[in-house]
Amino acid sequence: MDELLLKYLDYFKKLNRGFNPGFGKAPHKPILLLSIIDISERGLLNSNRFGITPELVLRFKEYFIALVDTGHHDNFALPFFHMKSEPFYRLIPRVGFERKFDKMKSVKSIYKLIEIIAFAEIDKELFELLQIQSYRIIIKEFLLDSYFFRNKSNIKINAQGYLENLIEHEILNESRVEYVLKLNSIKAKLEDANFEEELFVRGGVFKKTVPKIYDYTCCISGLKIISNHNFQLVDACHIIPFSQSQDDTISNGISLSPTLHRAFDRGLITIDSNYRIKISSSIIQSESTKELLNLSGSPIRLPKHEKYKPSAEALKWHNQEVFLG
Repeated sequence: MDELLLKYLDYFKKLNRGFNPGFGKAPHKPILLLSIIDISERGLLNSNRFGITPELVLRFKEYFIALVDTGHHDNFALPFFHMKSEPFYRLIPRVGFERKFDKMKSVKSIYKLIEIIAFAEIDKELFELLQIQSYRIIIKEFLLDSYFFRNKSNIKINAQGYLENLIEHEILNESRVEYVLKLNSIKAKLEDANFEEELFVRGGVFKKTVPKIYDYTCCISGLKIISNHNFQLVDACHIIPFSQSQDDTISNGISLSPTLHRAFDRGLITIDSNYRIKISSSIIQSESTKELLNLSGSPIRLPKHEKYKPSAEALKWHNQEVFLG
């Protein structure tokens, strides 16, 4: 195992990094490696294959803030794509996108990356190393000492998860107006590709925060399934779609099972101003829909704290603009 460790440390020492005359060599690849190590520590790396997740991008951003003091931008898509030039890392395109992938020279848009790439793959031997805590520590220290020695102490100041906690605080405590103004301010400061990543990670935090506030329970059916595995079996549902509202605040979210999420988005169910369930008359009565139809007029399950309740304004919009009546 020690020979394997030395093999990968040698790879990590010789990373092929881009160069900017004004800023020097790009820090992105070692930061992506640090981020992969961290999701492994959190039990989120279950095989040598992994996709683009908000957790991975968030950790990348946190490391970038803590360690990089040059003028480089914290674009995640670039290193995720260009790491494929390293001998231990490969990208697997989605079925039907192989030709597009073969023609790609670079990519800065995270949504374009997600559209074309199914997952990244690291060597199985490297994955096995990352499952062992002592080796993770050695690799992490090697990367920090090799590329960020001057700023490595900042890791203790910027604790893991602080950026996620900050976004969650905004989701839970800011009004819709405050949140939208903040997003507009952030957009004005960032390139389009970096703003896409900002929206991606915020959407990820929204998807985690809403079910947590609703105790991982569907607010309409009461469904709650607890598992020993790291599964989330209810969805965070925007009342007014984010594409129209730019609103990820808690009052624009409810927790629904996947089927009821689709029904809500398509206007087959809604919630009135008294937080009671309304069922569309377009649903045909049958044995399979009986249980759903019987929920009509029942109160939904609300969060414990008053300030986290769904917005009356958002529910009114859904009743008027989406519900099929």
